[in-house]
Amino acid sequence: MLLTWFGHSNFRLEEGGVSVLIDPFFEGNPTAPTGWQSVGRVDAVLVTHDHGDHVGQAAEICQATGATLVCLFDLVPKMKGMGVPAGQILGMNLGGTVSVAGLRVKMVQAFHSSATGAPAGYIVTFPGGFCCYHSGDTALFSDMKLFRRFFDIDLAMLPMGGWFTMDAVEAAVACSFLGCRVVAPMHWGTFPVLAQNTDAFAQALREHAPETQLVTLTPGVPREVA
Repeated sequence: MLLTWFGHSNFRLEEGGVSVLIDPFFEGNPTAPTGWQSVGRVDAVLVTHDHGDHVGQAAEICQATGATLVCLFDLVPKMKGMGVPAGQILGMNLGGTVSVAGLRVKMVQAFHSSATGAPAGYIVTFPGGFCCYHSGDTALFSDMKLFRRFFDIDLAMLPMGGWFTMDAVEAAVACSFLGCRVVAPMHWGTFPVLAQNTDAFAQALREHAPETQLVTLTPGVPREVA
């Protein structure tokens, strides 16, 4: 698995010739090292909820690359209005699973706000079996424990910036709930009200989820995650 973080909650995951973008927030993202035009080949774009720092440039990327957009069913009209062809959109809902580009994409709940429908997270299983969980913006919730009953999560992408989402300690507890092998922190450092580094998260992991490895990412630099 090749993981690239573009700052905030914006990730690209690549394995076995399949490339996925999640919450592709480039324009207006001070931590993004590059524009959306540099993302290259994309098979699927996943959007967790309708806030601008998560929808980002999903429409432009889908138009330019032909990628399939996966989003909440209620968000489909808005994405069509932004120019994404109807044939490129898979609208789904919480608890549902769709197949796209050889991926199995499960939409799960998140505890946050959204102007359209409900916020969500995704559990994505790649053709080779690698399993990733992107929580979207969320507070800590105990039902995360159920995810490990159904999925063996290799990589979790979790917010830890506080203010709008769970903080470092709560994110570490989330790792203990999930049983994830690796965690990539997100939704930090973008704006002054958020945590500006991952030091507190690293310390909290040692206390609450010592078996989970913290992966350190530099925006725009791909990193292999085993």
